[in-house]
Amino acid sequence: MFTDFALLRLLQLASPALPVGAYSYSDGLENLVETDVINNQKSLCMWLEQELQCGAIRLEAAIMLRAYDCTNSNNCEGLSYWNSWLTAIKETTELREQSWQMGGSLIGLLRDLQPQQKMQNLVSAVGKPCNYAIAFGLGAAYWQIDLKAAVLGYLHSWASNLIGAGVKLIPLGQTTGQKLLLQLDTRIALTTQEILTLEDEDLSSCGWGLSLASMAHETQYTRLFRS
Repeated sequence: MFTDFALLRLLQLASPALPVGAYSYSDGLENLVETDVINNQKSLCMWLEQELQCGAIRLEAAIMLRAYDCTNSNNCEGLSYWNSWLTAIKETTELREQSWQMGGSLIGLLRDLQPQQKMQNLVSAVGKPCNYAIAFGLGAAYWQIDLKAAVLGYLHSWASNLIGAGVKLIPLGQTTGQKLLLQLDTRIALTTQEILTLEDEDLSSCGWGLSLASMAHETQYTRLFRS
């Protein structure tokens, strides 16, 4: 049963106010706007839908799910394995450091919020550096958040952050940003269902656009974001 307590913890974990630094990253979006690949609501929506269908965010959410399962079964070895696996698939330094920075911040926050020995043991098992998806899955499982709701929250948080970046960069109005978030509801729900059924051997993504945008971001003349 999805309790009131679990819902409140999910809202806290997925909130833009969570102090993990998500607002400072654009996942390559800054370069895509700079090069006019994305320049309006329609092109931003198409990009986000494409990422949800076949991009790296699917892998992130799938590994978050595995971290959730490992936490519930107290599988410390599994937590360490999937953390290393996620680090290995990052295609650029910026994307890797983003995941590490956000993950480290969330792990530190969870330690402060839940000082119980069980949380300390789980955090220690992951090791350093910790990827964000691993920390999110650990927190969701510890707080007994429904698995499907955790995936929905993870994807919704990602979409909200990138739409916020798009509102600033393109720029778009705040109302347009909210309309865009509503447009993604169906795609987020479908992606969640697909992720819940993925076997380990099915874990893959096709995100050349993100990789190229991330690599080009380093040499941009001006930058507002860290990725």
